[in-house]
Amino acid sequence: MTSGNTTVDVTDGLSNSTHDAAPAPFALGMLVQPSFLLFEAQVILSALGIIWIGAHGSLRRPPSAALAKRDVNGKKPKDDQFTEGFAASDAIMLPIMAGAVLIGLYYLIEWLQEPDILNRILRVYMSTISIASLGRLSMDALEILTSLVFPTIWADRSGRIYRIDPVRRCQFLTYPNEEDSEILAEGKQTPFPGPLSNLRLSDRASQIVWEIRHLFTEEWTARLAMHGLIHVNFNLKLNNLLGFVVSIGIAIVYYLAGWHVLSNLLGSAFSYTAFALMSPTSFAIGTMVLVGLFVYDIVMVFYTPFMIAVATKIDAPIKLVFRGTKGVSMLGLGDIVIPGLLIGLALRFDLHRSYQTRIKLEPVQLTSELTSSSPGETIKTTETQYRQVKAIYVDSRSQWGNRFWTTKLGRTSPIPAATSATVATAFPKPYFYASMVGYALGMLLTLTMLLVFSHGQPALLYLVPGVTGSVWLTALVRGELKDIWEYTEDGSLDTKDVIVELDPNGKIVKQIDQKSPGDKEPAKAVEEAEGETEKVKSVAERKKKTDDYEVFHFSITAPRHNAPKME
Repeated sequence: MTSGNTTVDVTDGLSNSTHDAAPAPFALGMLVQPSFLLFEAQVILSALGIIWIGAHGSLRRPPSAALAKRDVNGKKPKDDQFTEGFAASDAIMLPIMAGAVLIGLYYLIEWLQEPDILNRILRVYMSTISIASLGRLSMDALEILTSLVFPTIWADRSGRIYRIDPVRRCQFLTYPNEEDSEILAEGKQTPFPGPLSNLRLSDRASQIVWEIRHLFTEEWTARLAMHGLIHVNFNLKLNNLLGFVVSIGIAIVYYLAGWHVLSNLLGSAFSYTAFALMSPTSFAIGTMVLVGLFVYDIVMVFYTPFMIAVATKIDAPIKLVFRGTKGVSMLGLGDIVIPGLLIGLALRFDLHRSYQTRIKLEPVQLTSELTSSSPGETIKTTETQYRQVKAIYVDSRSQWGNRFWTTKLGRTSPIPAATSATVATAFPKPYFYASMVGYALGMLLTLTMLLVFSHGQPALLYLVPGVTGSVWLTALVRGELKDIWEYTEDGSLDTKDVIVELDPNGKIVKQIDQKSPGDKEPAKAVEEAEGETEKVKSVAERKKKTDDYEVFHFSITAPRHNAPKME
């Protein structure tokens, strides 16, 4: 965005580059110009879009939901966890480390005099490490696209819900259905939803489309072994391989061409991966981290030359570049990721609250023995308490297609009968929406101040109060300050088989600890027993083998399915 001869650049503190003439101290007239309004919309919507996608990509099983024992393929599902959870000490260490890196880059650029060498090195480095980030983004995007083309359920205009059965290769009417058994949907023999479900295909064509669906939705098992070095098994899909290939192609083109569009794509992928891998473990820690970086941003932009110099001289995907007819503007990834981590936590808290409302209470009889005053006699008492039974977690990544095909035109939520899509994607999100509004207002104020003073602005100066204030204010208004303060993702809330005591109004009074310190939770004991069984089987299988061993082994195994043979 330009004002006269001044080019305004938005960096990781929203900085400004050098200009030919001294700018006017105020430029309030620019606030109503269409070009500035378009610029504001472009920057704000781009940042909000990345945060929205990244926050939903960071959704994991909340403490209030139970992990399914087996998935549709009979395998034990993987419970994803964050690889990096911020602690309270990070509120101090992150600004110090960020400042050290920034100052080091500044003096390295000064020593080189010409940043082209550093830019080449960074381009090679960023192109290499971007493969993982781009791969994750591409994989999740392809998974959503696959769910849109091949959903599990869909609804017609009358509100009837059909389930697509990939095993029997037909569709069943599941709602409304007064019978206990499913009703076969006549004439719907394709794996497609909507009008395409009534396509008349030959037997050969029908088998091909069902095979394509199976190819994109089935989960394979890959095994990699090198004698004495590595032995791993992991699950993957065709979309994982396709996403990996796409990411390599984009990284190569970026390295060779250096287009700013690809730089923006790489920056978006880095942000998306950061949301998935990092998170503050609680709202208190998240607020402390943001406040620490808030101070760092102000100092580096207003009181040192480091931020502006590094951001304007380094050509790497550490910022989003917006090119217009009058200039170039930049938005640092830190201004997206740092507030976005707290926004992602707010969304996961909303999901946690949603599953809390679905916890059921099952009555259980607790028997206790009391020593009687008479020698050798005991008194047994029985009382009724309640066990909390959590709802099974539904992964949102496989439900976006179901949500799309079960949402009527003109509405934003699926029909009530589509419970899986509703629970996974359309749950109430008051804290998420409040924090997004706070971020949008903070970014709008940042861009306004940037233009008014024609000087780089530390974006976190406005974004941190907007995001943190909106979250805590929402909790205050909803009377949930205690809940949001106690919420944590460190695993302490993830309990099983909890016995609770209710008051006459049905509210939980307290939790009852039924176990002695040496006892194990039933579910955990079962898991350990299953693990021991697998170990015994593995040892038995190894004993059956000869003394030969594999030096190198790589294989991909697909699940067997009974498909009719093509004639």
